[in-house]
Amino acid sequence: MTTDESIHKLLQYRMESVATGHLALKYTFEWLSVPSMKIYFDDLQVIEGNARGFTNPAIEAAIVHCRALLEFLGLKAKNEKNLEQRKSAKSDDVVIEHFHSPKGQLRKVTVDEATAPYAGEPTEAEQAFAYVLHTANKGLAHNTYGFAKSDEASQLLEIAFRGVFTLMVNYFYNPLGMQPPDCETKSRKRNAETDAANNPSRR
Repeated sequence: MTTDESIHKLLQYRMESVATGHLALKYTFEWLSVPSMKIYFDDLQVIEGNARGFTNPAIEAAIVHCRALLEFLGLKAKNEKNLEQRKSAKSDDVVIEHFHSPKGQLRKVTVDEATAPYAGEPTEAEQAFAYVLHTANKGLAHNTYGFAKSDEASQLLEIAFRGVFTLMVNYFYNPLGMQPPDCETKSRKRNAETDAANNPSRR
């Protein structure tokens, strides 16, 4: 496997992880109380607990991978509400500037470009991306006094998870003439009675 192939596999993996976290986050929006959870490997139940056993780690992993993708694109947090363009990268960092399209070298995404695809207010998109970076840096990767959880955390994370895929498509895959990976995580709405009828072993 070449270096470029390895990098593309890594980027796809990160995007898939963000998609899984995005799905988990959307499930939490539907809860009035935390539901129970059972995990099966084939037809054997191996884990039970409540649904946060899936959603919390999936969302936290998505935050970390979202940060990596935003930094790859050339963005960093100025603070918990504002972005700035990454000035430089470490010698062993993989960044968008390492790639070349038929039109030339790809360049870092600007703050204005990062917020342009968002249908709402640009400041909301900027805050969402800055917040996911702030959360990864100050809330997950380190124990710090500097982490401030927003009252709008879930909404900001949802915007960031959804938006980072758009940025990767617009500013990385499209300029390279590449088909973006299919990162949709398969899920389905479940009805307890229908599920029991279709899966007698799980009654």
